[in-house]
Amino acid sequence: MTTTRTESQAAPAWARERAGAADWTALASELDAYGCAPTPRLLTPAECGELIALYEDAERFRTTVDMARHRFGSGEYRYFTHDLPEPVAALRAALYPHLVVIARDWAERLGRPAPWPDSLDEWIAMCHRAGQDRSAQILLRYGEGDWNALHRDVFGDMLFPMQVVIGLNEYGTDYTGGEFLLVEQRPRAQSRGTTTPLPQGHGLVFTTRDRPVRSKRGWSAGAARHGVSTVRSGRRHALGLVFHDAA
Repeated sequence: MTTTRTESQAAPAWARERAGAADWTALASELDAYGCAPTPRLLTPAECGELIALYEDAERFRTTVDMARHRFGSGEYRYFTHDLPEPVAALRAALYPHLVVIARDWAERLGRPAPWPDSLDEWIAMCHRAGQDRSAQILLRYGEGDWNALHRDVFGDMLFPMQVVIGLNEYGTDYTGGEFLLVEQRPRAQSRGTTTPLPQGHGLVFTTRDRPVRSKRGWSAGAARHGVSTVRSGRRHALGLVFHDAA
């Protein structure tokens, strides 16, 4: 299932079914409570293996980032070109209609504009017109001792407030450690950290930059950063789905 699929094509039935299998009301509540929320299985083990194998095909990617060189942590990741593998484009298109409902609710609570149209294609076209025209879909690879520093995937003014990471290896078998980290700066309080293992093929929705957090004055923006804890053994791959493009 790793044939090329351009971003302009609609999500196929299999991707819509897997995205629709989530209880999106419960998922939105969990995002409100923790800033991140797991999804049901989005990729089969075989599909995960096919995506992992693509890491060695340099032509699939527009750039490779050595995290240690840039002091982002330790490990490596690659940004896909716009000619995305079929599962990547399909899941991105299938998840967007569910996520945009939550994004608009967050914007309303924070008193912010909600510029996101119903169609992912329309939103990405808006990003491109604003000068954000580089693919931001990521394939990450960590080995023993690697980690990812806390950061935000904000690539310009055109921002979608949630993104999704999908584990591609089997946690606890293919690797140990390497849990997903989310650290939130709570309004007028100490920061709060959340750790989440990524089961193979399952996704985790999390906030890109900030999200509404209830305070004494109503709703405040709770800033968040994410990263990955140190991999203790083995090799960990993950797929990052970002719903805006990069400048």
